[in-house]
Amino acid sequence: MKLYFAPNACSLAPHIILRELGLPFELVRVNNQSKRCADGRDFRSINPKGYVAALLLDNGEVLTEGPAILQYLADLRPEAGLAPANGSWERSRLQELLNFISAEIHAGSAPLFNAELPEAARVIFGDKLFKRLGYLNELLGSNDYLQGAFSIADAYLFTVLGWLLVFAIDIAQWPALAGYVERVAARPAVQAAVHAEHASAPV
Repeated sequence: MKLYFAPNACSLAPHIILRELGLPFELVRVNNQSKRCADGRDFRSINPKGYVAALLLDNGEVLTEGPAILQYLADLRPEAGLAPANGSWERSRLQELLNFISAEIHAGSAPLFNAELPEAARVIFGDKLFKRLGYLNELLGSNDYLQGAFSIADAYLFTVLGWLLVFAIDIAQWPALAGYVERVAARPAVQAAVHAEHASAPV
């Protein structure tokens, strides 16, 4: 398998899960501006949507969209327990979390990357994001992870929470989330993924 990624992007989540599961894979860095890949390909020939993550399987199939990739990977090694069994109530709850992270935290953060966003709009988007972060803070409470044990949802949430630094938002406002980020960051697979991405050569 090949994981097409860009540093500081949502592709960090499947990268973490590949390492958590001990699956063999190759990392291929993508330049988000030029759409060129480290292996010389035009990334749009792999994912016409033009954004990471994309997972190229050994059979030539390409899977895109973080929540889909994460579930696919977890199901390759179900014994690792990173996702409940398909068809179970617990799996539906996991999908609920993945959709919330995707629609409310990931997509809710995206406008804040736009340096030309008017301040009034930035305040509106920020207020909405803060409410969603408050909900997650309450959801976590004193739990270590979103569903008790570490899951693919935690890799995804950790990744998008990392963007708060870019927006100069202090996560300490939400103590449960702040402790959660520290806890996830300490996992060996997370540290290995972050290090590998930072050490990769620019394209």
